[in-house]
Amino acid sequence: MQLVLWVIASRLISTQARCWGPCIRSDIDGLHYFVSMKQPRSLCVGHVLVLNASYEPLNITSWRRAVVMVLKGKAEGLEHEQRTLRPDLLAPTVIRLRQFVRIPFKELPLTRRNVFQRDHHTCQYCAYKGEQLSIDHVIPRSRGGQDTWENVITACIRCNVRKGSRTPKEADMPMSSVPRRPVSTLYFEATRQIRNGRREEWRKYVIGA
Repeated sequence: MQLVLWVIASRLISTQARCWGPCIRSDIDGLHYFVSMKQPRSLCVGHVLVLNASYEPLNITSWRRAVVMVLKGKAEGLEHEQRTLRPDLLAPTVIRLRQFVRIPFKELPLTRRNVFQRDHHTCQYCAYKGEQLSIDHVIPRSRGGQDTWENVITACIRCNVRKGSRTPKEADMPMSSVPRRPVSTLYFEATRQIRNGRREEWRKYVIGA
């Protein structure tokens, strides 16, 4: 009985292979050639912003994975580098999924580390960058200020002491940017890439970058 089942299964697989073989081989060969081929180092380290079908940023992936998704029809390229992987395919920098993916919302916790990352480890008063950084409340806690994303910023110790229990306006210390709640850790990395001049084209898709 087992021998009979094995023979039937073998014939079924053989039939399917004859029908689908050329298409599968073509697809695999294409992916293997364009994704596995050796590329210049400058291209291999590129990152690609992945958007949901609703244009909401989802994550950042490698150019290799992005190319696979485009070739398989799971995503479309929206922004590209002026470098070709083949005559009809530019290296993507932003892709958009063709089908919407539902992602459960997870609020980013308000921590010292996350505030520093949001503010790029820079004092929001004097632009100091270094180890002497602290957390400042825009509206001081002594005057009812809350521990919220919109009320805490990165400040160097000198500016924090100088401001004291006053507001930035009262202390005549304007902030370099308005503090906002970051959407996710993706925001940190995307903003860093944009401000470093590596992915300026991402700015239109990342709110607040």
